[in-house]
Amino acid sequence: MTRPAPQTSAPFDAFARCNDALAATPGKLARREILVAYLRPLAVPDAARAASSVPPTLTLADVEQAFAQIAAARGPAPRLQRVRQLLACATPLEIKYLIKLMLGDLRTGVKQALVEEAIAQLHEVELPTLRRALMLNGSLPEVVAMAAAHTLPQAQMRLFHPLGFMLASPVAGVEEAMARFASKPDARQASEPPTAIQIEDKYDGIRAQLHCGDPAQPGRVTLFSRNREDIGISFPELIEAFAAMPEPVVLDGEILAWQPASATGAARAMPFAALTQRLGRKRVTAQMRDQIPVVFMAFDLLARHGELLLDQPLSSRRQQLEAFLAAASPLALPAGAAQSSLFAAEESADFLRLKLAPATQLESAAQLDRAYQDARARGNEGVMLKALASPYQPGRRGLAWLKLKRELATLDVVVTGAEFGHGKRAHVLSDYTFAVRDGEELKNIGKAYSGLTDAEIAANTKFLKEHTLEDFGHFRSVEPLLVLEVAFNNIQRSERHNSGFALRFPRIVRIRDDKPVEEIDTLARVEELYQSQPDKPPEA
Repeated sequence: MTRPAPQTSAPFDAFARCNDALAATPGKLARREILVAYLRPLAVPDAARAASSVPPTLTLADVEQAFAQIAAARGPAPRLQRVRQLLACATPLEIKYLIKLMLGDLRTGVKQALVEEAIAQLHEVELPTLRRALMLNGSLPEVVAMAAAHTLPQAQMRLFHPLGFMLASPVAGVEEAMARFASKPDARQASEPPTAIQIEDKYDGIRAQLHCGDPAQPGRVTLFSRNREDIGISFPELIEAFAAMPEPVVLDGEILAWQPASATGAARAMPFAALTQRLGRKRVTAQMRDQIPVVFMAFDLLARHGELLLDQPLSSRRQQLEAFLAAASPLALPAGAAQSSLFAAEESADFLRLKLAPATQLESAAQLDRAYQDARARGNEGVMLKALASPYQPGRRGLAWLKLKRELATLDVVVTGAEFGHGKRAHVLSDYTFAVRDGEELKNIGKAYSGLTDAEIAANTKFLKEHTLEDFGHFRSVEPLLVLEVAFNNIQRSERHNSGFALRFPRIVRIRDDKPVEEIDTLARVEELYQSQPDKPPEA
């Protein structure tokens, strides 16, 4: 059954009420039905809807136009005036969601996948077909119109919208990595030998997708992060370097802070802590560009000349990536397993911004162990293992890609503060600030919100409310009684917490009911772990 596309004259109040309901409703199926109920009247022509309801005062089209005017206004005062004019036309509930939209923080607990399911259900189309069309086209309104017209198979590849990133599953050691591939025949083609596995360094940078080279939009370059944000403003030298790319491509890779080769050592990636100084800045100074130079380390080719390459095996994508970079780069590519060739290559002062991630083929467990040790010696996190026959699966974390990296010991900490979450967790205390011991004092070292079940969070909420010291509304300080075990990627020096340290990507392993607060880890232990990191940034 064909339905018309959504109408932009739909009431914004309905959008606000839908989001309010989504935020208060647990359960995926229930939230999907709310979305379908919201989308269904949007598929009714304007005339039919006008005959059955009173026209709203604020529509989606009004909001879109107002946002465009706010963006075009020059200076804070004119922008604020436009915002006030918009809010003056809105109901209290509409104001709530207008502000959330302007802050980029809708947070209703609904992921994009659920919206896609609701659209597919409404228009009676296959979900995989809709998702592929959206991946190719990138415009949700256009794909909804195609779903309504049942023309999704006609979707064409379009640059400058993010594709999903293929993810890797973690393994704890060389033996587990070898066993995983040996027991996973679908990670390779039947004709491929078990050794058809590619080894790469696992870098400690920012995973990014590079879109450039469109002849219809000369000079346009976009860098997307894993959360689909355009982060190019933080790395203007990369935008400049790729503006003259001779052909349209989409590259998957890592943005790295880069230390060029010098008399004291080979070129290498710098620790992630150096890169964080570049993030979120609207203006990157020349001094910062000199002090923290960056490169794009490419390891996959996702599209070229308008052709999507995701369904091709990695072996084919890698060959095309090497051919593309050989034509685009004035330096010869590293041959074979030439890890050292790349890192020791002579480079000019204006060194290459685009690099090929060195790779070699897995032959034995001993070779993998050596590759891992070599990667660590270069300051990288570990190694990636990729089945050469594997297609690129956006958003998937399967066994075709594995990551082997060094894990630091976990820390036992105590919760000192808690705050309400977002979306479906808006009414429970799910985000925990935690501390370690420093003599008789507690020093905060991080904040985590992932790793616990809904039942554990509900029980913690009751406990923490009963042991609140001071309630600030969204956040409350609590008695230091709840002990957690937390894992993390690494430790950084930081002024954010009074401990002087911060954990990168902390996640809760378990609740330690068996451990008293007197036995949690100490600040001295944190310092010890920090110093044990071979890839820690140099001390000031």
